[in-house]
Amino acid sequence: MIKKIIVIITLFISVASFAQKNNASAYSFFGIGDKNNSNTVEQISMGGIGVALTDQFRLNLSNPASLSSLKFTTYALAIENRNIWAKDSQNKEQGASTYLSYLAMGIPLGENAGMSFGLLPNTSVGYSLVANSFNSSDELIEISSYNGEGGTNKVFLGVGFQIFEGFSVGLQGNYIFGKIENNITNQLKDVALATKYETLSRVKGFAINSGLQYKTKLTDNVNIHLGANFDLESDLDTEDEEYIYSLSVGSGEIPRDTLLTNNGNGILKSPLKTSLGIGVGKENKWFAGIDYSFQDALQLKGNIYNNFTKIAYDSYSKISIGGFYTPKFSSITSYWERVTYRAGLKMEKTGLMVNSSGIGNDFTAIDDFGISFGVGLPVSNQLSNLNLGFEFGKRGKIDKGLVQENYINFRLSFSLNDKWFKKREIF
Repeated sequence: MIKKIIVIITLFISVASFAQKNNASAYSFFGIGDKNNSNTVEQISMGGIGVALTDQFRLNLSNPASLSSLKFTTYALAIENRNIWAKDSQNKEQGASTYLSYLAMGIPLGENAGMSFGLLPNTSVGYSLVANSFNSSDELIEISSYNGEGGTNKVFLGVGFQIFEGFSVGLQGNYIFGKIENNITNQLKDVALATKYETLSRVKGFAINSGLQYKTKLTDNVNIHLGANFDLESDLDTEDEEYIYSLSVGSGEIPRDTLLTNNGNGILKSPLKTSLGIGVGKENKWFAGIDYSFQDALQLKGNIYNNFTKIAYDSYSKISIGGFYTPKFSSITSYWERVTYRAGLKMEKTGLMVNSSGIGNDFTAIDDFGISFGVGLPVSNQLSNLNLGFEFGKRGKIDKGLVQENYINFRLSFSLNDKWFKKREIF
C-alpha cells in the first residue's frame, strides 16, 4: 500500500507542474483563463453527463453523492490532447497542446459510503498572438504581440453516504490555487523602443460543492436516476502585479525604463452553480441521461481584470445529453462484447462576453457546441479499463472582429480497480 501511495504522490506533483501549460486558445486571454472540464474521460465522451450517474467501478467527478456506490478502490489518470483551428475574417491559425488532465483516487468506506481525492486543472491560460497594423499604403506601421500562460489547479476531497436505500448525499471541499502571467508588447515603426505591459496574478481560495442522488426501479430491469449538484457561492482571492516598461527588441528583449509599477488585491466572486440530471438505464448494460447546469454571472472586483473593457460576464448554462452501451458485461467468449461504447453532445453558453473594439456596449456571447464519443476497453479484467474519448466542436464565431475556434480533442484515461482492504485467505 505504501508503494501505491508513493506513486500517487509522485504523479500529483507531475500534474501540478504540467497543468500550467495546457491551452492554445485565444479566449484564454480573458479573466483567469478557460474553465477546464471537471469530468472524467468517460463522462466527457457522453457529452459531459454524470450528475445522476452511479457506478461501482469508476469515479464520477460531477457529484460527490455518487461515491456511496463505489465498491472498489479506484485510480483514475487521464491525458488530453487539444487541437484548435482558429480563424477570423482574414487569418487562420492552428494550435495544439497535450497535458495530464487529472489524477484522482476513490476508496469505498464500507458498503454504503466512499471518499475520493485528487488534483486537476481548474482554469488554463495559453496563447501567443501577433497583430499587425498597416497604413493606407499597405505599409506596416505597428506590431503588437500578446502572450500568456499559467492557470489555476484544484485539489479536492469528497465523501458520499447512502442515507437510505437508493438515496445518497455527498460533500466535496476544493482548494484552488495558481499563477497567471500575461504580457502585451507594442512596437511602432521608426521608434527605437517598444513598450511592454505585464500582469501577474496569484490566485487562491476555497470552494465547496454538495450533491444528492436517488435511484429507484422503473421496471424490473430498468432504473431511473435523479441527481443534483450545487457549487456553493465562493470567493477566490487574487494578488496582482502590474508593470509597464520600455525595452529594446533588436537582438532579444532588453528592459530599459520602468514606466509603471502597481500592486493590488482582488476577488473573483463565483455565484451558486446548480446542476441537475436525470437518466434511465440497466445496470452494467446501458444508460441514457441529460444534465442541465446554470449559474449567474461571475464578478471580478478590485483587481487588474477590471481594466479590460473588452470583456464582460453573463449568466452561464449548459445542456449535456449522452449515454453508454455495453453489449455483455460478463462475456467470457467475446472481448468486444465487454467493451463499453459512449456518445453524447453538449450545448454551452460560456458566460463570456467579448467586445472586440472595446468601445461602447456591443458585446457578443461566446458559445460552445461539441459532439463526443468514446470506448472503454477492458484491461486485465473487466473492472479496470483503458478509456479513449474524442470530441469535435466549435466555439465563438466570425463576427464583429471575433475568432471562431474549431477543435478536436483526444483523451485517454486509465480507470484501475483494486481491493485494498480485502481479507487475506489462508490455506
